[in-house]
Amino acid sequence: MPDIIDLGAYGRGFTTDPYPYYAKLRAQGPVHHVRIPSGQELWLVVGHDAVRAALTDPRLNKDWLSAGLQSEAGDETALFTNMLDADPPHHTRLRKLVAKEFTSRRVEALRPRVQQITDELLDAMLAAPDGRADLVEALAFPLPMTVICELIGVPSMDREAFRAWSNELVAPTGQEAVREATVAMSDYLVGLIEAKRKAPGDGLLSALIRTSDEDGDQLSREELVGTAFLLLVAGHETTVSLLSNGVRALLEHPAQLAALRADPSLLDNAVEEMLRYDGPVETATWRFTSEPVDIGGTLIPAGESVLVSLASASRDPERFAAADDFDITRDARGHAAFGHGIHFCLGAPLARLEGRIAIRSLLERCPDLALDAEADALTWRTGMLIRGTEQLPVRWHV
Repeated sequence: MPDIIDLGAYGRGFTTDPYPYYAKLRAQGPVHHVRIPSGQELWLVVGHDAVRAALTDPRLNKDWLSAGLQSEAGDETALFTNMLDADPPHHTRLRKLVAKEFTSRRVEALRPRVQQITDELLDAMLAAPDGRADLVEALAFPLPMTVICELIGVPSMDREAFRAWSNELVAPTGQEAVREATVAMSDYLVGLIEAKRKAPGDGLLSALIRTSDEDGDQLSREELVGTAFLLLVAGHETTVSLLSNGVRALLEHPAQLAALRADPSLLDNAVEEMLRYDGPVETATWRFTSEPVDIGGTLIPAGESVLVSLASASRDPERFAAADDFDITRDARGHAAFGHGIHFCLGAPLARLEGRIAIRSLLERCPDLALDAEADALTWRTGMLIRGTEQLPVRWHV
């Protein structure tokens, strides 16, 4: 067993800018036995090729409930009865049922509404008399939250409470707080699903209650709760950081911002580079080995927890030349921001749509947009799941 590398010893620097640390780890090998800042010991995969191999290896499992790895059973475990925490054939069945209601055509049909929400949020932001705002509060959070809640059918009055629970689950502040948020979110979703059963609407949740495949298979009560949880949390948390990290990268690289302003046709490629350079998901959700697994020449024993670093894979110089440079003209295909394999993000088309509309509209309406805080003044979200700052102060008057 190799020596354990204590990531927590790196301190605040690992949270604010983990990429130099990932570079050092990659130089030593693609897989390491580590202790993460929250204290757990596990195996961390950092190399691009090893990451892609790990994400497609059927011996790296996700269904920890069925494996008996969860000791605190209860109704709230329904939250984790979803495709992200399932393995084939259960995963295959769940994804098939959900994908029927989450097609690219349905996402594209959202374009006018996404633009309308963006315009309304920018109207409100630009009305600030001092020409300053927190871009997370003004745009990056409310846009994807409004879109996914409208899509699924969550009442607007419930969204702030949902945000607080979601933040606690993806960036934990303590074990008891996580448990309270888990129970509260589970209770809320159970009630919401029952309300939709009694009074169906046009939202995605009502459609999921109704949907079935050719042989009549439908989502169970627990699967509905878990699927609603996954779509709501993943449907906004990742896009918040896509927008805030992407805008921050542009504003910290004036030449790239100028190139995008000079040639708006670069926008789609710029969004892909934002995802590669500083994507919203630092590590994929936990996996565990069902048997000994060799990844990149390192043998991981059976029953071990594994974290796969999407952020490190997307900065691997063996895959991307000058990987630490932010270059909106590069071919960023092959980045790992949305994962890889059977768990590739189902909401990737929606995230891309929101990112392109929001960033284009922001730049068009704010020709003098600039950061309004020093990098050291920013506070970062905790944990190794979602990467991003809690706020992004900007100004738009010179």
